[in-house]
Amino acid sequence: MILLGVNIDHCATVRQARYRQAAATAGGAVEPDPVALAVMVERAGADGITVHLREDHRHIQERDVWRLRETIATRLNLEMACTPAMTEFALRLRPESVCLVPESREEVTTEGGLDVAGGRDRVAACIDAMNAAGISTSLFIDPDPVQIELAAKLRAPWVELHTGAYANAYFDAPARAAEYGRLAAGAALAHDRGLVVNAGHGVNYVNIAGVRALPHLHELNIGHSIISRALFTGIDEAVREMKRRMNG
Repeated sequence: MILLGVNIDHCATVRQARYRQAAATAGGAVEPDPVALAVMVERAGADGITVHLREDHRHIQERDVWRLRETIATRLNLEMACTPAMTEFALRLRPESVCLVPESREEVTTEGGLDVAGGRDRVAACIDAMNAAGISTSLFIDPDPVQIELAAKLRAPWVELHTGAYANAYFDAPARAAEYGRLAAGAALAHDRGLVVNAGHGVNYVNIAGVRALPHLHELNIGHSIISRALFTGIDEAVREMKRRMNG
């Protein structure tokens, strides 16, 4: 059974489009409330809630994260940049897990995996701090053997393989096959090195047919496609349909 973590950032994006200057993040006229959505997502069968608290606070706000910590009944997964400030925040928040991701102000959403080799010392310091606090750390990385091997050496218990290149190549059969081969080999290597294998980015209701067949897959984190489908079917059916497709 592959687990489903639902990223609710895009709910906050809609709120911020109109209420960025509001004093509160919920209540009164401020809508939609990502915490209320998270509760509905859980009731529909999600196994966890994922949010990315960005440095520029473009969508999820700190108050959202604290309210989630107080409200949800499943698992809170905090996507975060590997910085001292975010490490300190995560240690105060104490989510069940964190996922270290690259972060650029220019990007609309996270693009590409974390360069663990290029930032080894700061990644190691963050992993060590989370391990000491009992918080599971995942590294959002491309299916690159160098990055996977280093993730294991730095004692990160999980990796989340970046599936964006596969998603982008999906309708080009040769390119899709090549990207799938990279993902499958990466998943096998990570498992062999004792890492829990998660995946995410660009996963939707079509390409899930291939993604779900990756070896040793423990969890998928999906946001944009589920929120998009919910505009037409409602969030309950959007979550349930994705879980059906993930697990046959």
